[in-house]
Amino acid sequence: MAILLLLVSGPARAQLGLPLPGDPLGTLGQITDTVGDVTRDTLEPVRDVARGARTLARDRLRRLTRFAEQNRETVELDDTGAPARRGEVLLLDPAGHDLEMVRGKGYGVIEQGSIDGLGIAFARLSVPQGLSLKRSLRDLRKLLPGREVTADQLHFTSGGAMTAAGASAAAATSPGGGTIGVIDGGIAGSDRLAAQRGFASGAPKANEHASAIASLLAGAGAARIYGADVYGSDPGGGNALAIAKALGWMREQGVPVVSISLVGPRNVLLAKAIAAARAKGLVVVAAVGNDGAAAPPAYPASYPGVVAVTGVDGKGRVLIEAGRALHLDYAAPGADMTAMVPDRGRVSVRGTSYAAPLAAARIAAHYPRLGSSVTALKTVDAEAVGASKRTGRGVLCGACRKGL
Repeated sequence: MAILLLLVSGPARAQLGLPLPGDPLGTLGQITDTVGDVTRDTLEPVRDVARGARTLARDRLRRLTRFAEQNRETVELDDTGAPARRGEVLLLDPAGHDLEMVRGKGYGVIEQGSIDGLGIAFARLSVPQGLSLKRSLRDLRKLLPGREVTADQLHFTSGGAMTAAGASAAAATSPGGGTIGVIDGGIAGSDRLAAQRGFASGAPKANEHASAIASLLAGAGAARIYGADVYGSDPGGGNALAIAKALGWMREQGVPVVSISLVGPRNVLLAKAIAAARAKGLVVVAAVGNDGAAAPPAYPASYPGVVAVTGVDGKGRVLIEAGRALHLDYAAPGADMTAMVPDRGRVSVRGTSYAAPLAAARIAAHYPRLGSSVTALKTVDAEAVGASKRTGRGVLCGACRKGL
C-alpha cells in the first residue's frame, strides 16, 4: 500500500520540483517520472480508442434520429427508439378472432399470409389515424395478450467507407465455388448473378454497397450469387418483414449460404425467420456493423446460430469502428482492399460489411458439398488463423483482398 501511495503521489511532487519522501537526491522521482511517461504512452492509445467508441455511438444516435426526421412520411421511432415503418405494426401468428378484434379498434389489415419458404404466419396492420406507433404497440399488446406484436423495424447497411482507388493489379481469384445469397440492395455489374428479386418498392434497383459485395464475392471464388433487394427506392426499405421474405425466397431457391451486411435492433419476426431458415439448413452470415464497440449488439449478427463476422485491416488489426454482437465467430478482411462498382470502376472499401461476404464465401465453398453445415463449418474452422477474443475462431479468407 505504501508503495502504491508513493507511486500515486510521486508524479505530483516531481512536477513541483520536490524530492520524494525518503529520497533527498530525487532519484526515485526521476524513476517515477519515467514510469509516468511510460504509463501515459501506454494509456493514450486506449483513451483514443475510448474516445473513438463514444464518438461512434453518438454519431449512430444522431444518424438514426436525423434519418427519421428526414423521412417523417414513411419512418417513425418505435417504443424502443428504433426507426420503423410509420403507421404499421406486425402481428405474428394471428388466430381466432384476432383480426376482427383489431379491426374493431380501427386497425386495417394491409397484408395477411405466410412467408413463403418459412411458413411463418403474419398480419401487417395499419395504425388508426392519429395514433402513434408507440401507443399502438402498447394497446395491441394489451388487447391481444400472449400474441407477438412488433414494429417493422428498419435495418441499415454496415458498409463504412467507399472511396476511389488508384491503379491496382488484377485480383487473384481464391479457390472456392459454391452459391451465396446476398440480402442487401440491388446488384449490378456481376457476371455471377444467377437471379435477383426485389422486396421493396422500386426494387431491384442498383446499389453500390450490394454491387461491391458481389464483386468481392466473385473475387473470393463464388460461382453463383442470388440477390435480394430489400431497399429499392423506398425510404422505409430494409425493414424486418422484407428481410424475412428475402430469407424465405433464398430458401425456395435452394441457396445454402446467405450473407447479410445489415444492422438493426432485435425484431421478433426476423428472429423467427432466421430460426426457421436455419432449421431448413440455411447458413446465415452477418456483419457486426461499424458503430463501434459502444453501440448496442448488432442484429441479425446477434441472433442465435447466425455466423457473426468482424473485419480486420491489411495488418490483421480489428477495425477500430467494428461493432459487436452477442457472440463472434470469425473475422475476415474489411479494409485495405478494392472492389468493382458500376460507373465508378475500382474503389477502396472499408467496413465489416465487406468482411461478412468473404467469410460466407469460404463457408459456401464447402457447403453443401460436404453434406452438412456442421461439417462445412468444422472445415472452415481449420482454415481460420489467429483465434482470439476479438477475431472469434480466427481470420478467414486472408488472401481475399481484391474484388474482380
